[in-house]
Amino acid sequence: MTVTRETKDNALILWIDNPPVNALSQDVRAAILAGVTEAQNDASVKGIVIACKGRTFIAGADVKEFGAPPTEPFLPDVTAAIENSKKTVVAAIHGQALGGGLEIALACHYRIAAKGAKLGLPEVTLGLVPGAGGTQRLPRLIESTAAAEMIASGKPIDANKAKANGLVDSVAEDYVAEAIAFATTKSAENRRLSERAFQLDAAKFDALAAATRKQAKGAAAPGAAIDLIRRTAGKSFAEGMKEERALFLHLRASEEAKALRHIFFAERGSNKLPDDISDAKPIEVKTVGIIGAGTMGTGIAMTYLDAGMNVRMLEMAEDAVARGLARIQSSYRDSLAKGRITEAQRDQRLAALTGGTDYAALSDCDLIIEAVFESMDVKKAVFAKLDGVAKPGAILATNTSYLDIDEIAASISRPEAVVGLHYFSPANIMKLLEIVRAKKTSPQALATALSVAKATNKIPVVAGVCPGFIGNRMLRAYVREAGLLLLEGAAPEQVDKALTAFGMAMGPFAVADLSGIDIGYKARKEAAPGSFEPMATIVHDSLVEAGHLGQKSGSGFYTYKDGVKAPNPVALTFIEQVRSETGRTPRAVSDAEIVERTMFALVNEGYWIVEEGIARHIDDIDVAYVNGYGFPRHRGGPMCYARGVGLSKVVKVIEGFGQGAFGKWWRIAPALRNAAAAN
Repeated sequence: MTVTRETKDNALILWIDNPPVNALSQDVRAAILAGVTEAQNDASVKGIVIACKGRTFIAGADVKEFGAPPTEPFLPDVTAAIENSKKTVVAAIHGQALGGGLEIALACHYRIAAKGAKLGLPEVTLGLVPGAGGTQRLPRLIESTAAAEMIASGKPIDANKAKANGLVDSVAEDYVAEAIAFATTKSAENRRLSERAFQLDAAKFDALAAATRKQAKGAAAPGAAIDLIRRTAGKSFAEGMKEERALFLHLRASEEAKALRHIFFAERGSNKLPDDISDAKPIEVKTVGIIGAGTMGTGIAMTYLDAGMNVRMLEMAEDAVARGLARIQSSYRDSLAKGRITEAQRDQRLAALTGGTDYAALSDCDLIIEAVFESMDVKKAVFAKLDGVAKPGAILATNTSYLDIDEIAASISRPEAVVGLHYFSPANIMKLLEIVRAKKTSPQALATALSVAKATNKIPVVAGVCPGFIGNRMLRAYVREAGLLLLEGAAPEQVDKALTAFGMAMGPFAVADLSGIDIGYKARKEAAPGSFEPMATIVHDSLVEAGHLGQKSGSGFYTYKDGVKAPNPVALTFIEQVRSETGRTPRAVSDAEIVERTMFALVNEGYWIVEEGIARHIDDIDVAYVNGYGFPRHRGGPMCYARGVGLSKVVKVIEGFGQGAFGKWWRIAPALRNAAAAN
């Protein structure tokens, strides 16, 4: 049974036990409703406690019901029954009370939280607003702008903050005992939030509304939540509930909600073992070696330190080791100052970190990751040393972005131990981890890679070996079209603005400046001839050769002076020179064309990646682009976006691009044609 009943000290405890997150499935809703209803006429029951078994309170809706027609009892009916109970109902919260879970708690007359509990309404992250009273009860309980911020951001707060702002009544060690005491001694009178009103502080709310829309980057749900709260302030609870429910149902059918549901499920599918090795078992990883103490190496090191593992960091020289250790110490010092970690956590992590220059220090590591210069010769030299010192069974990983991992693996005596772990900078913050399966990567090595991804809170995508794997291979197509658009008449600023308006976190030229234009320049020097379009990056190369490397040199496609970013006249001059030298007459390029050219380049390349078996599933491409490349989450990823546009239209537009001067790059993937034909 998903809900059992226990009577203790004159309180009826409704124990929800629906692992893993005690989701509000239909049977859970029905059992809560029945328990509360039947308790009304039971003289032996003085109060009711809603509590959960396992690791968490109710953490939201049942994902199996996402997108399906709702079934009775509906959650608003359950929350209404709880709130209207004559007998006091108390929520005993541990772990997370999220979404419908917090709406259940808000309907209760009191809320008791365990230390460390988290409470939130994350519906906007699925393109929705709360649909069972969350937008109406929360601003009637806590300060209305604070409530609106929780709803519009979807971010949870911890128990201590919830106690401070009035969301919970007590934070207790023995939270269930405290909830029983409240249920049996305190009255439900004057505790029904539906009987209260709420108003808004206009100035504070307007500021929140402006900030919300800016942060949403085109997503509709956060702004819709703000508008709903604004409209319903001062109205009766019944009127507010009617508007909330109507908006919830409207948003649930929206393309945005469908896209967000898509990426939600895609992320949960990407961490599964491939079907051919579904029974593979990972090794236990306690100690990790990191070779390279630069920005990437230290970020990877912190990823494992944060997960409670021991880290041995290696560099060529003592001063490089010292700089790396200092960088990590500084980062943890900043995190402590900002309240993100405690002193005990900082001390524990730094105690688990050592640095040195002797490869022998890696002899007891379970996993060793090299994060050195992107050169095949350099990486092979590192792996040759690892082959001599790593213990039998250790997993040997490379953090390469482009290089052939099969070639690296073939250079040592244990190719089965080699796997790609492509982190994204900053590695301790970015969620995506591309796991590259080489031809001889063992099932155990791949299983271990997926296991450490989970342990370090990363979202993994398994890829095969090819230049750039999934993400960077697609990025090359995206950058190609952006670069060619400059030659045809667009300016860097126009391209960047069009794509940020679409929802990208940054435009391609701003990204190039941020990461360093010379990084791509060096990668192209290593790339095979014919693997990229030189005309697409001729302006990039000219800037690098003239010393304009991006933000680190103070100028690139833009100049950066006194905190002000502006178009770089030198870049514009180079663009004009290339147009003149190649006989191109600039034309007006629309923002719509910019979006189509760059997005459909991603889509076509993505279908080629699926066609060639580099990606296991088309959804993995969306996971990679949303979590590693700034693609707008509310569009679900490039492949999901293309399906929304219509694959037949995508094919037709690409056929038109194929008639242009650089049409050879627009060869349509058979997988895309087949998908379009199948609708």
